[in-house]
Amino acid sequence: MDNPLLGELRAIHDMVRRDLAMVRRLADQAAAGAPAAALQEGVRGLQSNGALFQLKVNCLSYCQFVHHHHHLESAMLFPAVRKAAPQLRQTVDRLESDHRKVSDLLDQVEGAARALGGGDAEIRAKLVEALRTLSDHLLEHLAFEEDALEPVLKTWKRWPFHG
Repeated sequence: MDNPLLGELRAIHDMVRRDLAMVRRLADQAAAGAPAAALQEGVRGLQSNGALFQLKVNCLSYCQFVHHHHHLESAMLFPAVRKAAPQLRQTVDRLESDHRKVSDLLDQVEGAARALGGGDAEIRAKLVEALRTLSDHLLEHLAFEEDALEPVLKTWKRWPFHG
């Protein structure tokens, strides 16, 4: 049976994975020539209807949720991991670097979605590439983070930053 802390991290990551499936569908629809309005509606759906957003008050978009989640990890979880498991310093460095890359990718997705217009193939191609790259990188990041942090999280009885 999973440690409750590892289970909590995986539950959050599973919600991200479910919404990434929608990201993939949007990329496929964009590549297939779906109307700009339908693609923008799909992005708005991620911003307001996904399970992630029901868990986070005042979080209006998927991109904002991921930004927020990564900020909390970087500000609270990673320093605790560095303290508890100094041997994971390089792993935490990689995770923090991944967070910066994901942040840039989220900005690209948001920008391309906002720029969608009528039939601009170049903008559409940018959105497709941004969605696919975000999905690929974020799925890889989630798996690496869970695997890398599992040994440390299994030793914790509670989150070290929760009093």
